[in-house]
Amino acid sequence: MAKASLSFVCQNCGAAYNRWQGKCEACGEWNTLSEEDVTGAASVPASIRSKRRGRQFQLETLAGQSPDAPRLASGLAELDRVTGGGFVRGSVLLVGGDPGIGKSTLLTQATSLMAKAGHRIVYISGEEAVAQVRLRAARLGLANAPVQLAAETSVEDIIATLSDGKPPRLIVIDSIQTMWTDTVESAPGTVTQVRASAQALIRFAKKSGAAIILVGHVTKDGQIAGPRVVEHMVDAVLSFEGEGSQQFRILRAVKNRFGPTDEIGVFEMTGLGLREVSNPSELFLSERDLGSPGTAVFAGMEGTRPVLCELQALVVPTTLGTPRRAVVGWDSSRLSMVLAVLEAHCGVKLAGYDVYFNVAGGLRINEPAADLAAAAALVSSLANAPLPPDAVYFGEISLSGAVRPVAQAAARLKEAAKLGFARAFLPEAARGDGGSDGGLSLNTLGGLTALVADIAARGTPKPGRDNVKSTNQEKNAATARFRRQEG
Repeated sequence: MAKASLSFVCQNCGAAYNRWQGKCEACGEWNTLSEEDVTGAASVPASIRSKRRGRQFQLETLAGQSPDAPRLASGLAELDRVTGGGFVRGSVLLVGGDPGIGKSTLLTQATSLMAKAGHRIVYISGEEAVAQVRLRAARLGLANAPVQLAAETSVEDIIATLSDGKPPRLIVIDSIQTMWTDTVESAPGTVTQVRASAQALIRFAKKSGAAIILVGHVTKDGQIAGPRVVEHMVDAVLSFEGEGSQQFRILRAVKNRFGPTDEIGVFEMTGLGLREVSNPSELFLSERDLGSPGTAVFAGMEGTRPVLCELQALVVPTTLGTPRRAVVGWDSSRLSMVLAVLEAHCGVKLAGYDVYFNVAGGLRINEPAADLAAAAALVSSLANAPLPPDAVYFGEISLSGAVRPVAQAAARLKEAAKLGFARAFLPEAARGDGGSDGGLSLNTLGGLTALVADIAARGTPKPGRDNVKSTNQEKNAATARFRRQEG
């Protein structure tokens, strides 16, 4: 019998150590090492392993033809957009998101639609009882869908049950952190158990041809909990994002072997579940304030889909030694760069102001094309000059103050024209990209100075830090005079 081998495994990244220590050297987290038996019940003595001979397998060439992988449509157009057209047979997807964001609701709706289409769909819950899953389906009006339910956590029992009869087309495991297998001696939820359970389910998916969706928990910083090797093992990783106070939900592909990784699906949380949003631009711009300074409409791209959203900026005088910079929905380093360019090349002094920046609707922007819209919103708030309500902005700002072209300008302009916008501020080189302008009046910019001068000429600048100090001195002097008169 093999001697038990103990190791200390980090529950955040999966790194193993021979002794316990307070900090994991691989990921830098504290108090994440736990003792685990890494021998496993399936371990084989070294004397037997050395005598085992490998089997030969057939090699193929790149010139061979392979049939296209058939896909299973989910019935939700936004979900199919993110997956690349549907679920590929034998693929494994990992879906992560914050607690209560709507992962189980989304999968319940998708599995119910596929089951009504005649496919065998199995939903296995390790966190809820069957009655609780039925309650959710009844609330969503999907109680009559022929989805096969089970509440089980043993991977061996799940595989044995699913191997009996015709294999399912889709299997949902909610969640992978609750699964456990007999091949390892660790507790459910540990790094070793999550890795071994995921490996067993992936082998079953490749052998049977059934698509499997694994639901994963997330950490406090939004990363999928468990070993990162699981994300490398699966075929696709989907992130379900959104704020609890917002009704918008965004499904984003982080990894996808069978489709693009820059597509998003937009949903709206309602009392009857998630509703697909076919035109996110109308949703993000539905409640914008047309007459307020500091707001600009950005024409962005999410994969192949143009999305228009509102960027909001608030520039106010500060009384602190170090001005505050608060950003929601955009990269804070990108905002610092835009502020530096405005001060160095456009003469906009922002050292005495607090800057607050927000992307309305809970959307997160990652592309540099938002630089021009952000700069317009900042100058508009500083100069107290509202921007034209029928204008959109997009373009990348370089460190020299030049406005650089961005990709897919024609698609951005077409989406803006469809939503009723009349003009667009864009890079000068974008005019000759060969696409249609959608009937918009184009204001091309070679540098940022012309835009800043145009906005500043229509507004009244706000008082700076010196004005604030002088105002406070006047108040203190008036207070002193009043006290002398009373005395």
